[in-house]
Amino acid sequence: MSRLRHPNIVKLHEVLATKTKIYFVLEFAKGGELFARIAKGRFGENLARRYFQQLISAVGYCHARGVFHRDLKPENLLVDESGNLKVSDFGLSAVKEQVGVDGLLHTLCGTPAYVAPEILGKKGYDGAKVDVWSCGIILFVLVAGYLPFNDPNLMVLYRKIYKGEFRCPRWFSVELRMLLAKLLDTNPETRVTVDGIMKDSWFKKGYKEVKSEDSSVKRDAGEGESESERVKDLNAFDIILFSSGLNLSGLFDSSSCGEEGERFLLREAPEKVVETVAAAAAAEGVVVRRRKEFGVELEGCGGNFAALVEVYRLPGELVVVEVKRSDGDGAVFRDVWRNKLRPYLCAASSSTTSDREGTGAQPVAGSS
Repeated sequence: MSRLRHPNIVKLHEVLATKTKIYFVLEFAKGGELFARIAKGRFGENLARRYFQQLISAVGYCHARGVFHRDLKPENLLVDESGNLKVSDFGLSAVKEQVGVDGLLHTLCGTPAYVAPEILGKKGYDGAKVDVWSCGIILFVLVAGYLPFNDPNLMVLYRKIYKGEFRCPRWFSVELRMLLAKLLDTNPETRVTVDGIMKDSWFKKGYKEVKSEDSSVKRDAGEGESESERVKDLNAFDIILFSSGLNLSGLFDSSSCGEEGERFLLREAPEKVVETVAAAAAAEGVVVRRRKEFGVELEGCGGNFAALVEVYRLPGELVVVEVKRSDGDGAVFRDVWRNKLRPYLCAASSSTTSDREGTGAQPVAGSS
């Protein structure tokens, strides 16, 4: 969800954690679930079209960034105080990095009445195609007021879905019927795409393109990202993984550097931290190799010193600097890092903080 900034997707503001709980700070959708509105009666085609247009805009945005929801249904579609749709509950979502070597997803998930037939086939599926199928079910429900595939017996329900056995009620327009036939095509290869939906005559009526809050076209796989955008962000999940036994104090250990490494906090820009470490290492004759994300590999002292320095961004202009010995002699590592390299970093951070705030504030190692 942290990847997604779209007017029709519930915004994730922050992730917080205690020893026993993880909290999501989410945008508040005052209007509640779309499901509750449908339960009061079916929608006319114009209102259904408005919600469907917003849904497809959000889903297309997700797919362009390598995110597949996999559990789209009216219960997971919220409405804000202005009556605009908000996609929520990404608990079953997948990202492009989870796709198998065959280019498909394989986790069996979703809500029975909204699940695509290829998921039932257990041979792998395209995340974008199953989201389109679910959007077709939602559109049918909006205008009909009931599900296209329904049966109290789960196996009978799945058989109907697999065969694509459904009927449109008489009040559906011809154009809507044609769009539903393309959405609920049991063959994922010929099923309509998001781009195809947006070109459909029924869909296009009154459609106004929604602009997302980011200007990039694709964010999956790092396309078009600047170096600063590749800074690794830490949320509560990452912090917990850093700390054994959920003891978060280990992340902010202010003890002196050991022979295996240390972690500490600085109030500094991540790119500045990396630049300072690289400059300090070069000044001491240590070989520096940049890593893809914000980090550097260091090697020197005839192979007796080898370390990895990685920087992680936290809220409030803070970063976690993690230093690990990757090879060489532990005592040499401790001496080179503590006495030759780390002082450069702390001095630079102290100077920057002073420039910013007019004080001689020190790095915030040991803060919690």
